[in-house]
Amino acid sequence: MFNPSREQVRRFFCDAWRKHLNRSVLDGAEVTAIDIILRHPEYHALLASGEEAVARDWTPEGGEMNPFLHLSLHLAVAEQIAIDQPPGVRAAWQKLAARHDPHAAEHIILECLGETIFRAQQVGGGMDAQAYVESIERAARG
Repeated sequence: MFNPSREQVRRFFCDAWRKHLNRSVLDGAEVTAIDIILRHPEYHALLASGEEAVARDWTPEGGEMNPFLHLSLHLAVAEQIAIDQPPGVRAAWQKLAARHDPHAAEHIILECLGETIFRAQQVGGGMDAQAYVESIERAARG
């Protein structure tokens, strides 16, 4: 899924959760997705709702974080750490995880990633990978 639609992303997480509940074999990224979902029990009922979850909208005015965005960012960060891309992200995560539990460390990285994406959108360019890793390292230093 290199450029999935909103519906494809939502179905991916709902299908992975359904497979987990049915004790079906998980494939590829589904294994990581389930690890992330298990750390977010607040999303379990939503993911089990299937089509309702796929169709629902979350808006900033509603004051709720879009759970699919949150899970997708976790999945992106897990992949970044696994392949150390951008270079240095794994070492920065390890420093964070030494000071916080791994899930809390991921949440800190999610904030850094969100800020980096926001800055890139404001200037209309690509993500500054070096600035992203540096922001994680700053967070690790406290």
